[in-house]
Amino acid sequence: MSNDDWYGENTATFGDRLEAARESCGLSQTELAQRLGVRDTTIKSWEADEWEPRGNRLQMLAGMLNVSLMWLLSGRGEGVAAPDTDAPLAMPARSALADIARLRRQMQTLGAELMQAEQKLAVELRGMTR
Repeated sequence: MSNDDWYGENTATFGDRLEAARESCGLSQTELAQRLGVRDTTIKSWEADEWEPRGNRLQMLAGMLNVSLMWLLSGRGEGVAAPDTDAPLAMPARSALADIARLRRQMQTLGAELMQAEQKLAVELRGMTR
């Protein structure tokens, strides 16, 4: 099945394409929602084809996910590659990479928070020894 067939209008929905593009970027629904400035339930609803985003959000989504607006809407144009259905580990491996990327970002955030807490404690300790 070609990329056009896999994500085409007759095969996939807007929500399917949005989910595929988000996952190919290694983003969770919550992470995409934060970057876009919407609630994670909004992303879930878009991916479930319960709601559709407005035009300005569509343009932002296309840019953030590195796909064309036309591909998001119709499956034509620059988008993500169709999954390799001949490789049985393709989807679990892609999912694992997305999990690793998510965990790395969480660790970076926690590292920054730890550094701030350490600096606050150092300031407090210096104040106590004066």
